[in-house]
Amino acid sequence: MSKILHTVAVLSACGILLSACSTTPGQTGHIGSSIESSVDARLVLPPPPVAGGAAQADDDRMFHESRALQGTPRWTLAQHDANLHTAQVVRSFSCAVGTALDLTKMPHFEALAKTTRKAIMHRTSEAKNFWHRTRPFVGTDLPVCTPTNDLGPHSSYPSGHATEGYSVALLLAHLLPERASLILQRGRVFGESRIVCGAHWKSDVVAGLLNASTQMDALLAQPALQPDLAAARQELQTSLSHAVAPPAEECAAEADAAAHSILPD
Repeated sequence: MSKILHTVAVLSACGILLSACSTTPGQTGHIGSSIESSVDARLVLPPPPVAGGAAQADDDRMFHESRALQGTPRWTLAQHDANLHTAQVVRSFSCAVGTALDLTKMPHFEALAKTTRKAIMHRTSEAKNFWHRTRPFVGTDLPVCTPTNDLGPHSSYPSGHATEGYSVALLLAHLLPERASLILQRGRVFGESRIVCGAHWKSDVVAGLLNASTQMDALLAQPALQPDLAAARQELQTSLSHAVAPPAEECAAEADAAAHSILPD
């Protein structure tokens, strides 16, 4: 395992352990728009690879090799993972959690997901604007799995999709530590989908996982979130007690993607 991915794993574990600090189930909080992340990604993340360096050469290789995945089930999964609507991102973790996740039945979890997302994406946008890295598809006619019109051509680092997916994974793992391994595995696959799509470099995605870990570690410790974390945990437990099996074909595709990572050591 690379040093960066080891750091991500350690930070993820730290976030999960914070679940013991939550208040008792049944309490409800009032999450305001003032929740902010104290973590400045411009200071925490390493700079992106430089042109002509070994890391950029590895990024180039991975981008070109992964174009061969067009038309495969992994490509289709990457297209699904490109949808950042909160309900769809959360639903992507149904197989990992063990039941179909429906935000209409989890209002506290939905509020937490949207509130933390807003705080994290603010910090992520700062970093994207700071590094202004060009996306891999710019200047090529190679296939990309998602429309590029809405993707800023120079907002590649860190990956916002990888950050978002892994942030939701960390939130779920925090609330369901007994399912943490499978949840975080799915979060990693969600990030890798951006490489498959051709929307991000490999190093963008690795930075996105680290970004999510550091941001969520700070946010989950905030006292203002604790009542809603407790209520969201109860919502998830209720969903699991009336589990609805996710589509088997979706779970099989995710399991295959997890077993064939495109983030080698």
